[in-house]
Amino acid sequence: MKNKLEVSAIIFLILLLLIINYDFIDGKLESFLNEGETGFVERVIDGDTAVINGNSTRLLGINTPEKGERYYEEAKKFLEDKTLNKTVAMKFGKDKVDLYGRKLAYVFLGRENVNLRLVEEGFANFYFPSGKDSYYDKFAEAWEKCIDSDKRLCEKSTNICVDCIELKRLDDKSQEVIFYNKCSFSCDITGWEIKDEGRKKFLFPTFFLNTNSQVKVIVDEKENSGNILYWRGEDYVWTSSGDTIFLRDREGRLVIWKSY
Repeated sequence: MKNKLEVSAIIFLILLLLIINYDFIDGKLESFLNEGETGFVERVIDGDTAVINGNSTRLLGINTPEKGERYYEEAKKFLEDKTLNKTVAMKFGKDKVDLYGRKLAYVFLGRENVNLRLVEEGFANFYFPSGKDSYYDKFAEAWEKCIDSDKRLCEKSTNICVDCIELKRLDDKSQEVIFYNKCSFSCDITGWEIKDEGRKKFLFPTFFLNTNSQVKVIVDEKENSGNILYWRGEDYVWTSSGDTIFLRDREGRLVIWKSY
């Protein structure tokens, strides 16, 4: 009889643990296993940077538009509405501070990953300049979800040439990109933009890509020549640890994106 009572008591305790606030226990365990700290958001600088506990903090895994770019103000407001004057949890990657002395963190409000939400809502693209970490897959999935929703930075181009232009080559060793026009008519890609995951971008000069022709864009200081264009002012663009190319039309809508 005594053994039966002990077994029943154990089963009862197990069921109780499963019923009461499992998310809370799981969250505490996750917090314990990951290096992090809490902080008060005093000011939002832009969509991916805030002042937390007096320290400038760069949100990991994302890159939002710069001042003057489309959706800059909206991204900043989204981060303000989410976090300003609130206490958040911060979890750090392999590098806790960047070259500018800013903290690098994934910011959580409760159990919500704020960085991830910025990607899902189309205010940011995912960004992993130091290489892919344990959060990468979640951010890639968030971007796919954003693409499906066709909103903000994920809005697809309606240009007549959107189905004509193909990415034929992206080589981080030679730092070159090749696009090909498969349609039976020329495409005016003047003002179109190539961008990496970060801040580097290339604007096409006045340029028509003829039918069944290709254009090569190379990171170099040379002068443009025919269908070879040079991305000047950068030592490199495409990182060997992985990157993403975004091609946008002159309205800023997405034509092509591809990660490697």
